[in-house]
Amino acid sequence: MVHTRAMAGATFLKIKIQIMCGSEIAMGPGKADLLEAIACNGSISAAARAIGMSYRRAWLLVDTMNRCWEQPLIATMTDGGARGGAKVTDFGNEVLGRFRNLQKQALLLGRGADWHELEQHLRQTPLDHQVI
Repeated sequence: MVHTRAMAGATFLKIKIQIMCGSEIAMGPGKADLLEAIACNGSISAAARAIGMSYRRAWLLVDTMNRCWEQPLIATMTDGGARGGAKVTDFGNEVLGRFRNLQKQALLLGRGADWHELEQHLRQTPLDHQVI
């Protein structure tokens, strides 16, 4: 998610990039964070703990990512016993890198003339609800 704060800090532009595969989110900020956590921690469960996510939720996100891309982003490993692990594939690292680049490009929108023009007309806080 990309936030660009205004001078006073009361208004800001929020851009959330999501890559869709049909009705599924193939990549978004949370999935990118999970991929990075898997790369750092070497397992889905450790990655989930590191970012404050349940194992089930992390596993479902991994499953969605692997189903949406032409190649798996995460490979799971087992040795036939209780020990296993996971790693981000080379393709997963490529997708992650390109997604992070899109997020950096989105930051530029908050520095553009269109945002500055809109910001000039945006209230600091919303008006109270009015009964019609």
